[in-house]
Formats: sequence, C-alpha cells, structure tokens
Amino acid sequence: MVGGGQGAFIGAVHRMALRLDDRFELLAGVFSSQPERNRQSARELHVAPERCYADVAALIEGEAVREDAIEALIIVTPNHLHFDAALEGLKAGLHVVCEKPMTLTAAEAERLKAAAARSAGHFLLTHTYAGYPMIQHARELVAKGELGALRHVQVEYVQEWLSVAQNDDNRQAAWRTDPTKAGAAGCLGDIGVHAFQLAQFVTGQKVARVSASLSTAVAGRALDDSVQALLRFQGGASGMLWASQCAPGFENELTLRIVGEKASLSWAQEHPNELWLKPLDAPSQRLTRRSDAVSEAVARSIRLPGGHPEGYIESFANLYRAFADDVQGDGQAWLPGIEDGVDGMRFIEAAIASSAGDGVWTALDGDERKGGRNG
Repeated sequence: MVGGGQGAFIGAVHRMALRLDDRFELLAGVFSSQPERNRQSARELHVAPERCYADVAALIEGEAVREDAIEALIIVTPNHLHFDAALEGLKAGLHVVCEKPMTLTAAEAERLKAAAARSAGHFLLTHTYAGYPMIQHARELVAKGELGALRHVQVEYVQEWLSVAQNDDNRQAAWRTDPTKAGAAGCLGDIGVHAFQLAQFVTGQKVARVSASLSTAVAGRALDDSVQALLRFQGGASGMLWASQCAPGFENELTLRIVGEKASLSWAQEHPNELWLKPLDAPSQRLTRRSDAVSEAVARSIRLPGGHPEGYIESFANLYRAFADDVQGDGQAWLPGIEDGVDGMRFIEAAIASSAGDGVWTALDGDERKGGRNG
C-alpha cells in the first residue's frame, strides 16, 4: 500500500475491503512521506519493519528480491502522487489498484493506459459504487432493453463536509482544496467524477459533450466546491450532473435516475439495497437485493440473504474480490479500469474548459463546439 497511514480515511476503507474475502494480505508499504508516521503506521498495521519503505522506488526494489514479494500495489495517496506510483508499479509488472481520479491530467491518463497495455499487471480504478449489487442489476436491466431507448440521465452527488472554510488540521480537506495536490478540480475531481462514472457504467453509454458551470461557495477556496453540468450521451440521451461538497444537510447523497421510453430506474446510495423500477402506465416496483432475483453474475456480489443489509464496505470489497478473480483468470469485464480513468480525466478537463467558456458545449475529446450554451 502506498499512502493510507495514520489519519487517512480511504486507506482504512481499502484495508477493510481487501480483507473481507481473504483474497489479499497486506505485506508491505509506504504509508507516509513522514518517516516516523510511516514507521508507526506499519507497526499499527502489523507490517514487518523491513517491509516499511521510504518511497515507491525503494519498495519495488526491495520486494523484487524477496521470495514472498508483493504482487499488487494499492495507491491511496493524494491525487498528485497517483501517476508516478501507478506507472512504476505497472513497469515492474505489478497489479495496480488506484484511487480516483486516476491522474492529474488526461495526458497522464493516456500515458498510463499505454503503460498498462505493455504490462503484465492488471489495473483497477476504485469507483466504489460499481460494486453495489443493485447498481449492477440496474446496468443489466438497461442492457436488456427493459427501459427502452434511454432519454434522460440525472445523477447527483451532494455532501456538506466542506460547507465552511477548514483549518490546516483537517488533513482530508487540506489536500483536497490544494491545487498542487488535488489538481485543477476540487469537488469535480473528488466526487463529480464518481457521479460521471456511475452514469456511464449503468447506461452503457459514454458522454460525448458537456456544458458545465463550476463554482466556489466558500470565500478564499482555490478550487471548485460545486459543479452543475448538462450532458449529451453518444447514444442520444441527455443528462444532468450536480455535485457539491458545500450543501448543508446532505451527508453523502449519491442518487441516479435513468429515464427510458418504456420505464425509468432510480437508486440512492444511502439506501443501496433497493432499486426502483417505474414502468410506463404501471405501478412502481421496489426491487430489493436478493440473490434469487438477479442474474448469476450479479448474485456473485451478494454475500447475505435478502433483508440483511449490505453497504459501502461490501461494495468496495466486491471490487477487490472481482479483481482477484480477474487476475487469476476469471475475467470480470465490469470492473472499472484504465478506460474509466481516461474517461474521467477527459470529463474533468472538458468540464473545466466549458465552465471557463461560460458553459460552451465541449466534447470530451477536447473539441469545443461553438453552438452556444444549448449546443
């Protein structure tokens, strides 16, 4: 593991998730750039002192000569450290698990994609919400044509935790609002890209163009804390995306609605064990998470009988279990990977460019369409 030491949020989540199915064991790491915190973190995580390294280069070099060498590299650092660590891991032939956004720029994402194509290692980008069984079920319903031709997609990811200015003691807020560590996007890169990936994942369609407005509500903040965007999908559907980290009263509200010609779907991450199917001219149906009511493929992501709630950790663990299956030869095509990372960075850059141009419609390949605000 690279990053994820004392005081880190997401590193602990990764460790819980990778343990859940006994498919991974944490053996080594670079847990902090601060030597003492690095050593203390290793002790707390029961990592042998000689396998606590000063940096990624030392880790890869030190592990390469061991008979029990690591097989995978998990990157849970601030954004600006993702690219170099992932690139070195892939060059060494390691499997790589990386937090999102994958890199700081689309150009870096393309370089990582090329490196992955040359590497023996597999790559997982941890877009957590793809691991929820009811999201996977929704994806199958859309693919089977249960909704008919898609007309509209609405996705929201709204939080309150950055509603006021933070002091430097809040490490999570400090790096996420620092352009040198987070990159050019704040809320957009932290949670907006999750909403974007979820919309593409369930619909099976890629976003072609975006008209976006990024804003900053908290005075003095260097990066956006809200984004509102109109989307145009390659399959013809229109969409709306709203992400905010300065919305009081919203804890972690990720919601998705997909409207088709025959029916609609809606799902909320705070109630992840149910999915609403709303057919045209018929009663709405509340679908619950049951292994006997979904496909065999989706049922692999369900651990408990219906009525026993599963949630965030289980969803995260589904990524790790499926990744282990994928590495060991049982291909899991639904897993978020390099392509999701490239798409995410293209979306971020297109949204920033669109906002700078007063909402001009901007293609995700970088080509601005000068058709006005309604494109």
